[in-house]
Amino acid sequence: FRHNLFTMRFAPALASLLISRSSAFHLSSSRLAARAAMMTTFATTDSSREALKECPTIILNDGTAHPAIGFGTYKVGFIPASASSAVSAGTESTTGAPQRTAQECVADALDCGYRFLECAEFYGNESEVGKAIAQSGVKREELFLCSKVWTTTIENGPDAVRAQLEKTLSDLGTDYIDLYLIHWPVPGKHVEAYKTLETLKKEGKIKGIGVSNYAFEDYLELKDNGIEFLPLVNQIEINPFLYRKNTIEAFAKDGVVLQSYRSLRDGKAMNDPTLTKIAHDHDKSVAQILGRWCIQHGFVYMPKSVKKERMVENAQVFDFELTEDEMTTLDSLTTPDAIDAFVGLYRKCVNRDTSKDGTMDGVKMEITAD
Repeated sequence: FRHNLFTMRFAPALASLLISRSSAFHLSSSRLAARAAMMTTFATTDSSREALKECPTIILNDGTAHPAIGFGTYKVGFIPASASSAVSAGTESTTGAPQRTAQECVADALDCGYRFLECAEFYGNESEVGKAIAQSGVKREELFLCSKVWTTTIENGPDAVRAQLEKTLSDLGTDYIDLYLIHWPVPGKHVEAYKTLETLKKEGKIKGIGVSNYAFEDYLELKDNGIEFLPLVNQIEINPFLYRKNTIEAFAKDGVVLQSYRSLRDGKAMNDPTLTKIAHDHDKSVAQILGRWCIQHGFVYMPKSVKKERMVENAQVFDFELTEDEMTTLDSLTTPDAIDAFVGLYRKCVNRDTSKDGTMDGVKMEITAD
């Protein structure tokens, strides 16, 4: 799975570009002083921008080159009403300061060099993303745009799915989407929605189709119902604290690439002693260790931040490697409680915001959890 994902071995040339200020992180006299100064040195430079624009790619099962890193836009400038929480402990809080708009944040991300933008109907900010794109001057062919259709629309049927895609295209200011995903496998409805996306793909409005939050059994349901195009990706939560190895391996074996959301665990692991030790050993931040872990596993890494300096920091993951022992250590951080919590969230969310919200109606009770 890993050997044909992307040409990571050209990293020497890439690395020299990606962190042009790496010398600022070499702790010559005081490691503590350098750590304190680190955040002030994360600034966009021409070399770091160009390196991110030319980041490694992962080849999807249709031959498409998918950027290995992208900018996530969930809770950027807007928090959906049914989001799990408005502000979670450990996330970047904007308390006491004006909330930056999605347009401002995405403009910064594009200036940093991000060219893959991860969007969704549910995020409620696609029009702001579109404004940032329009004002950036970045050519459409340089961008890789991904969006997702939400559960409410999926339940409402093919016409609603088609209408939502048209709205997304209008909001983003484009006539096609590189990748369009089913956000959750709504029971009794997601197969029909997926087949609608196949029709839209044939019309040229979607280049590639994928899924999100699918258990392997949901994926098998698609296959058993005669879909024409296999999903290119499955977007699920992946980080060392929710590393569902059997599920990941099953999708990989079938040629489905995994996009990782909550790659940085919403900032909740920044003081974890295992991560801080590995970060210390590499003179890197914890966020960079989490990102590098994703990259080395071959997952699409999708960090998000409302702070430009962190956008730069999060992208600096291509100039070093974690050792095999470090990868094994990080792989082992997932606990049985974390798997149980995932199962509970899956059962809750497949009907979220639909007429069956709060019920187990149609929910698969037996899935590959780990």
